[in-house]
Amino acid sequence: MRQAFLLFVLLCASVDSSAQKRSKSDVQRPKLVIGIVVDQMRADYVYRFADYYGEGGFKRFIKQGFDCRNTNYNYVPTYTGPGHAAIYTGSVPAFNGIISNDWYDRSWGKVRYVVSDPTVNPVGTEASTGKMSPASLLSTTVTDELRLSNNKQSKVIGVCLKDRGSVLPAGHMPTAAYWFDNTTGNFITSSYYASDLPKWVKDFNAKKLPDFYLSKPWETALPIDRYTLGLADGDNFRNNFKGETDGKFPHDLIKIREKEGYELLRKVPMGNTFTLDFALEAIQKENLGKGKYTDFLALSFSSTDYVGHQFGINAIELQDTYVRLDRDLERLFDYVDKNFGMENVLIFLSADHGAAQTPDYLTANGIPGGFLPEKEFKKQLNDLISESFGKADWIEDYGSQQIYLNYKTIADKKADVSSIVQNLRQYVKRLPGIQEVWDIHDPESIVTSGNDHHQRIANGINPKRSGDIAIMLQPGWLEGEYAAHKGTTHGSGWSYDTHVPLLWLGWKIKNGSSSAPVNISDIAVTVSDLLSISFPNAAVGKPITDMITK
Repeated sequence: MRQAFLLFVLLCASVDSSAQKRSKSDVQRPKLVIGIVVDQMRADYVYRFADYYGEGGFKRFIKQGFDCRNTNYNYVPTYTGPGHAAIYTGSVPAFNGIISNDWYDRSWGKVRYVVSDPTVNPVGTEASTGKMSPASLLSTTVTDELRLSNNKQSKVIGVCLKDRGSVLPAGHMPTAAYWFDNTTGNFITSSYYASDLPKWVKDFNAKKLPDFYLSKPWETALPIDRYTLGLADGDNFRNNFKGETDGKFPHDLIKIREKEGYELLRKVPMGNTFTLDFALEAIQKENLGKGKYTDFLALSFSSTDYVGHQFGINAIELQDTYVRLDRDLERLFDYVDKNFGMENVLIFLSADHGAAQTPDYLTANGIPGGFLPEKEFKKQLNDLISESFGKADWIEDYGSQQIYLNYKTIADKKADVSSIVQNLRQYVKRLPGIQEVWDIHDPESIVTSGNDHHQRIANGINPKRSGDIAIMLQPGWLEGEYAAHKGTTHGSGWSYDTHVPLLWLGWKIKNGSSSAPVNISDIAVTVSDLLSISFPNAAVGKPITDMITK
């Protein structure tokens, strides 16, 4: 009888132990999530430059991870601020409020920069570049939801050279967010996050790594004759560095820095390397991935964007930048392998937007393209209204493919807004390079007009922040003030700007690829789903399930 009782007790203990193990394993999470955003990375760069890449960077995503090959932005305009916000909120500007990098704020009576905040103070610098916060972000991020899920016990840190590339991904309640200050050459933050920089950040800044990276010429990482996928060295479709004449390699960074200061670090691939240096220091000093709860590093590489803008997408400088970024990624992955094991870390890589071919390069090769100069365009519009309603300042602002009317002038002149809008629409439609023009006050007409491009326009409109008229340029056309039409930019709803990479690696990710359509807003929702936390509160995306192991 005694033996039977002991057997019963042991059996119950065994069942209870098994139940506990099952209960604990029901909700599994990685130790660390690393979200990587490569500024201005087109989807084709993953494969276009593949012959230049090593085995441990981008190719590791392909050989061990999952490639969502048909990932696109589902709104316009496609800029850095909205892109980072979309990736981390799982939403669109209509709901998260980030309609551009800057916009005319009628309550401020001036243009508002996306993360500027006059109520906070710089930390680590005296410059106004430290007066930043996520105050303009109207919805939660996946990083917010992670912190909300466990009473802020997960650590969240944003790192980027650009302030908006750190502030927006880190969300409203991160552990920290850091960005680069041109005046000091240091990583800084604002009083929104902390009253002082942590000791490890001060120690890192004291190393003066920017001085090291800018102390020698920029020479190509590979023999220059290997870069055959674009234009010749010193091509005619780029903007040279200040003080350079032929614009050819090697670039004398010491001499260029005399004119450009620490800002030069943003415009060379070593800026990405410096960003990774800081990110790895953050992982180590903040003990990310070492606690009970999942931590999150929001890491964005900005130098790719500066190089693309200056030199265009066919320059040797751009190819070399991606070769060096590939090596930076390999260094990051090696660190993860050594300190966590890749199977314990979830990594995704995407981009905040793509980039266009330089229009003059297109037209030189028989492909349509052109430029819409913003200042001249704004003057044209103002002159047109003045002809009908009297001379005055009728246009408050033009930017990001939107026209803001001056409501005070309209009231003073007792003019009719709808009449002005209709006159402008009819005029602008006839201009070279214009695809379509919409009345922002009539969003239903945009949505019901019938295709994905129109839906992108609607998704990009926030009623309280957007202008009065939205325009769409024809494919190959760019807006902006570009010296001699050189370099490139982005912002449109065409595929070269909307089609971006989405690569996954690590925890619960199987190897493979898919060409199924994916919206950029699916990323935050997918990460939330994998972490078993709430979706961001304005999310419109859907979880991507193709790449998840059972």
